[in-house]
Amino acid sequence: MASSRDRQRKLARAKLDRQLARRAAATRRRRQIQAGVGAALILVLVVAGSAWALGAFDSDPKQNSAAAETCLWTPQDATANTNLKDVGTPATKDLPTDGTRAMTVTTNQGGPITAELNLTNSPCAAASIAHLASRSFYDNTKCHEITAEGALHCGDPSGTGLGGPTYSFYDEELPTVPSASPSASPAPGQPPTYPKGTVAMTSNPPGSNGSQFLIFFKDFTTADPKYPVIGRVTGGLDVVEKIGALPTVDNGKGAKVKPTTDVTIQSLTVGEPVTGAAPAPSASGAPASSPSAG
Repeated sequence: MASSRDRQRKLARAKLDRQLARRAAATRRRRQIQAGVGAALILVLVVAGSAWALGAFDSDPKQNSAAAETCLWTPQDATANTNLKDVGTPATKDLPTDGTRAMTVTTNQGGPITAELNLTNSPCAAASIAHLASRSFYDNTKCHEITAEGALHCGDPSGTGLGGPTYSFYDEELPTVPSASPSASPAPGQPPTYPKGTVAMTSNPPGSNGSQFLIFFKDFTTADPKYPVIGRVTGGLDVVEKIGALPTVDNGKGAKVKPTTDVTIQSLTVGEPVTGAAPAPSASGAPASSPSAG
């Protein structure tokens, strides 16, 4: 009996010794890690201080701004929304952020309609449209609405107002409404929120932009801007006005905005960036236009 108790005590002692050894080893590892982190932190501070002293952080602010410009594309679930079309995503960085890109839209109602996309104020919207155009996303799709606000609504291959690519992106250039103009009526001398010829993104819900865009064929003023401006029409505004004059019928959702005649985008292309060019003005600027055959 005594031999059995001695054996149990030896086993318990051995178990305790192993536990104490493991705890001591863990303590040593923790102290080693803490010492390593402390040494690394000191090294980082020394290197950063040396770099600062040598002027490594005195770079051109404009270059810093361009390098920091990154577009984030939020994935959208195509299984939850079957109106979405997967054509990949644009690049996320190293995108042009200065100047303009030319967009050309040819429809079955005449054309071309040309516009300048503003790379300075809306680089992500321009990158998205350029990406989609390179995948023929817009070709042979219908502009499914002539809105009550005075704009041609295009860019949804499904024609439902719910379609687009399998990604979305945030608003970039929403117009600023002067505090002195709280109503939808412009103050004397105050330009409209969206002048005729403005090109803007639209989405449902607002702020989840994809492929849909508006081309305004008349001035529109609102105290609650929801459409981020991406550029302006530079040619073919008469074609947009002609389309805007088409009769409309109920779109099945209680809104009389569906054109009785199909308005089909036969092709949409985006040119290469033109740096140093005067960017398209914001929504408060008057768009340029030139007549176009059609």
